[in-house]
Formats: sequence, C-alpha cells, structure tokens
Amino acid sequence: MRPDDWHLTEDVDDVLARAGDFLRSRPALHNTPLTTIEKLRTRRADAPGTEATVFGLLESGGEVRALCYRLPTHRLTLTPLSPEQADALAVRLAGHGHRLSGVTADRDTATAFAGAWRRHADAVPEHTWQGRLYRLGTLTPQEPFPPGRGRLVGEQDHAQLLRWCGEFVADVGEAPSIDADSWAGSRFADKRFTFWEMPDGTPVSMAGSTAMVGGMVRVDPVYTPARLRGRGYAGAVTVEVSRAALAAGATDVVLFTHPANPSSNALYQRLGYVPIADFAGYTF
Repeated sequence: MRPDDWHLTEDVDDVLARAGDFLRSRPALHNTPLTTIEKLRTRRADAPGTEATVFGLLESGGEVRALCYRLPTHRLTLTPLSPEQADALAVRLAGHGHRLSGVTADRDTATAFAGAWRRHADAVPEHTWQGRLYRLGTLTPQEPFPPGRGRLVGEQDHAQLLRWCGEFVADVGEAPSIDADSWAGSRFADKRFTFWEMPDGTPVSMAGSTAMVGGMVRVDPVYTPARLRGRGYAGAVTVEVSRAALAAGATDVVLFTHPANPSSNALYQRLGYVPIADFAGYTF
C-alpha cells in the first residue's frame, strides 16, 4: 500500500459508503470518528458561513485502511497511521493549502503527525491533551452500592444539566465554556443524560452517553460536584448508563479518562472497564 494514496472529499455520504465497514470493524478504537461522522450525516451540513468538513480516505486493494477528517475548527482527527502514512498525509494536506489548528489521534499517530506537520507546514506543535480509552469487559457494580437510583434527565432538568456541564468543562480545562446560548452547538447537546439521585430525589451525579453507532456507545461525560465526591455516586451513575447501553444492544461501551487521574482510572477498572489505547492531542 502506497502511503500517499489519500482520497480527499467533502461528501459525508461518500465517506460512509466507502469507509463504513472500516469504521465498524473496530468500533471501540474508532468511537470518535463514528459519532462525529454520524452527527455530520444527520445534520447534513456544517454550520452556515463555515468551511466544510474535509475527509481523507487511505485505500488499498479496494478497501479503506485509514481515515481522517478536518472539522471547520481546522482540527484534524486520525485513525491509526504508520509514521510513513502520517508523513504522506501531512505532505498532501500542506500541498493543498489546508490549515490545521491541531490534531487528535492515538498517541503514536498523533505524535508522528505532529512531527510531520512541523516539517512540512513549519508549524510548532504543543502537546495539549492526553486521554486513555477504556472498553467495558464484564460490568462489575461496586460494593457497597450507594443509596438512590438512576433517572433519565428530562426537560425540567435542563438548568441543572447546563450548570453541571459548565462545571465539568471548567474542571477539565475544555474550551469553550458552556452556557444557554452555546448549548445547542456544544458536544453535549446530542447526548442522553442520566442523574444519580438520592432517595429524596436530589441529584448528586450525572453521566452522559452517545447514541449507539456501529454497536458502540461512549459514556461521556461523568461528573460529580466536588463537595459530593468520594461517596460512590460517579461509579453508580456509570454503572447505570453502562447497563442501559448493554440492554440496548451495545457490543462496545467505551469511555475516556485522563491517564494522570488515579482515582478515575482505578474506579473504571473496578467497574470492569479495560484500558485499550492512549490518545494525544496537539495544538499547532
């Protein structure tokens, strides 16, 4: 396979027709492209006044071997590539005048592409994000299980949900911040949320989950206000949404953590989640 056989397109239907089987072949590893491309497909267009999303397909023998996409934010997402493939893609994108604000991929791919983009686009990469991808093995509820129950979030809960998503964004250092005006365009708006609430009905933790695509559901985000942490609520709500995903027929339930957070990594492993890959993000 030549590393430079990249086909660039802005046609999301063409991408799904050609790369759908490839993406669904490893739904856990490809969880972000699966959910992002499905969102683009259902919305049918990028926001008015923005550049179109650009997709790249690397094909060999009539089969797709890798995929990339550059969103209107100019951030590039990649499926796993060899260093030679990453270099060839950087040459192709730079040669066509594409601007990039950053790249996200598995750690080795992101690092290889960041170096290639430095060479071919005279950009300075800064390592700004790291994540560890987990896939659910055998769900193992914690013991003791905290009192309360899970409840799907409804319209009456929107103010609470908006506040907690805003607190989550601030906690993890994401940008931009979330408010009522930006909610509809945020990464949270399309998700299904569950509260863990005490027996008296007071919400104490929340978890979101994506719609199932290719048999995969991603749990994201999980948040408990600081004053309520250490009581098992995050584990309880994670178990609740994980069970719901399995009951809906999901074959792959995944989530990301920060590798440097020992509490969350230990929690998810106790619940039955198994680490499968480390990811990295660079800003140019």
